[in-house]
Amino acid sequence: MRRVRFHEYGGPEVLRVEEAAAPVPGPGELLIRTEAMGVTLPMVRKVRDGGLPLPGSPGGEVAGRIAALGPSVTGFAVGDRVTALCFRDSYAEQAVVSAAMASPVPDGADAVDAVALVRGGLVALGAYTAARPEPGESVLVTGAAGGVGHLAVQLARMHGASRVVAAVSSPAKAGFVRALGADEVVVYDDASWGDPVDVVLDAVGGELLTPAVAALAPGGRLVAYSSGGGTIAAYDLLVGGRTVTGFQMARTAATRPDLMERWRRELWELRAAGRLRAAVHAVLPLAEAAAAHRIIESRANLGKVVLVP
Repeated sequence: MRRVRFHEYGGPEVLRVEEAAAPVPGPGELLIRTEAMGVTLPMVRKVRDGGLPLPGSPGGEVAGRIAALGPSVTGFAVGDRVTALCFRDSYAEQAVVSAAMASPVPDGADAVDAVALVRGGLVALGAYTAARPEPGESVLVTGAAGGVGHLAVQLARMHGASRVVAAVSSPAKAGFVRALGADEVVVYDDASWGDPVDVVLDAVGGELLTPAVAALAPGGRLVAYSSGGGTIAAYDLLVGGRTVTGFQMARTAATRPDLMERWRRELWELRAAGRLRAAVHAVLPLAEAAAAHRIIESRANLGKVVLVP
C-alpha cells in the first residue's frame, strides 16, 4: 500500500509517498481501507516544528470500510463504513485505528462528508460545551473559516448564542463565514475586535492569545483547543475575572464515550436536517499531500481539506 511519511521536520516538501506493507490490527483495533483522510492545522504544525518521532507519519481523521478486525473487537463487522481518529499513518491507503475512536457513517453520507463533519464537529461541540455557555451569550471563534471553526460558528448560533463573531486571517473570508451565520467578522490584525464577548473559542493560539483574551468581557471564558501554544499574563485574567480552559477530544473520548456518542448523533442529525453544513475546500489525491499542507499553511482554506487514495 501507499502511505505518506516524513524523515525530517519542515514544510510540505518533506512529505514523501512510500510503499509499505499493509498494517495488522491489534487487540481492540480496526483496519480501515481508507476512502478519505482529513488534513489539520495541528498536524501541519507538527510536521514543520516537530513533536512526532522520526521517521514521522501524519495522523488525523479517516473514513472508509473496515477491512479486518483485531482480537476482542465487538460491535463492528468487516465491510462496515466508519470514520475514526487515527493517531499515526492516517495518510495511507489502509490505516489502523482504535475501535473506541470509530463510529458508523450513516447511509446517504460519503467518506468525504464524514471526514469533514465528525472530528471537526466533535471538537467544536466539545470546546463550546467546555465554555459553559448560557443562552443569549456572545461568542467569538478564531480560525472561523477552518475545518473546525466554520462548524463552531454554526453550532454556536444553533445553541443560542445572541451574537457570533468570526475572527479570520483575511477579509476575503468574510463572505464565507457570514453565510454560515456570523453576525460580525474581524481580521486578526484589526486594531480592535469589536465589543467584548462572553466566550472565545480559540483554534489558533500563539500570538493571537493576547487579543483573544482581551476580547473577553468581565467574567468571560476562553477555551483553547489549538496546538499553537502561547502565553497568557495572569494579570490579564485577574482583571475582569476571566478564565481559560483547554479542550482535548482524545481525553473526552477516553473518559466520556457516552458524551462523544451523543455529540456524534447530534452532528449527523443536524446535517441530515440541513441545519449544519460541513464545507470542503479541496479534495486532493494522496500523492498531493504536500499541496494539501500548503493550503493549510497559507491559511487559504474555507472549510476542510481532504485527501483521497
